Amino acid sequence: MDDSMQELDPSPIEDSPLIIEKDSYFPLHSPSSPAPPARSSSLGLSGHSLTWWLLRTQRYSSYAFTAFLTAHITNVSLIPLLTRSLPAADTYLLLTRPYYQSPLAEPLLVVAPLALHILSGATLRLHRRRQTALRYGAESRADRRTLAWPKLSGTSALGYVLAPLVLGHACVNRVLPLWVEGGSSSVGLQYVAHGFAKDPWVAGVGYAVLVAVGSWHVVWGWGKWLGWTPEEVGWEVEERERGKRRRWWVLNGVAALVAGVWMAGGLGVVGRGGEMSGWLGRQYDGLYRRIPILGRRY
Repeated sequence: MDDSMQELDPSPIEDSPLIIEKDSYFPLHSPSSPAPPARSSSLGLSGHSLTWWLLRTQRYSSYAFTAFLTAHITNVSLIPLLTRSLPAADTYLLLTRPYYQSPLAEPLLVVAPLALHILSGATLRLHRRRQTALRYGAESRADRRTLAWPKLSGTSALGYVLAPLVLGHACVNRVLPLWVEGGSSSVGLQYVAHGFAKDPWVAGVGYAVLVAVGSWHVVWGWGKWLGWTPEEVGWEVEERERGKRRRWWVLNGVAALVAGVWMAGGLGVVGRGGEMSGWLGRQYDGLYRRIPILGRRY
């Protein structure tokens, strides 16, 4: 053997060969190099994008508001429907209302969830619009005008219609008494019945639209959270079409049932309670007259 050559002991082949990701020209990383750092969103929240956080905010805010809505519908619709008496139903309302109108519960169960739900939905739409503009390189305002906005689902469209209706309802029944009288202790189902008696067309149509839009938005929204919308059927073509039709009928049937029961108590009992007389009627007239534009009718 040549003196310039040195005999070495055999060594095993490297146990961890370089792994190349499928459909990728470059390897992810070598065995000796450290793993890439975790991805962070623009908000600095590690691991999740802004879209992820907005979707979660919209979802979990609806959980809290649904709890309030269930208690509210029970007080203003189900109990009047069972008792068939406004004074008796008002007793239950005045007993239970302090639980969700307390200084702590009202912001946590009503105001904050509703505000977060609306703002996260609107922000998500604007964020997706911005992502589309970045994807297509639309930098100027003229370029952005040529791009279509993200598709608006029926549930989202109902939500945008529902937002001003809920705001108006809250202003008349909660904000107005709080502003004029410093509280809503004297405002109950008889206050609502007085409004129906004074202006049945405006109150009746407004209430019916609020209930119908709200019922369909809530039921289809929960269908989305539970994976029960027609678009989420994942079977074969024939089964998929049948499944989509079945889910469409089920969701609309549930929404119609909720709206029907809600209106039966709200319009059928409270709406027919009649006008209040005496000092209480004059007090309610004074409140309703403070409503911009529509208050002139009282």
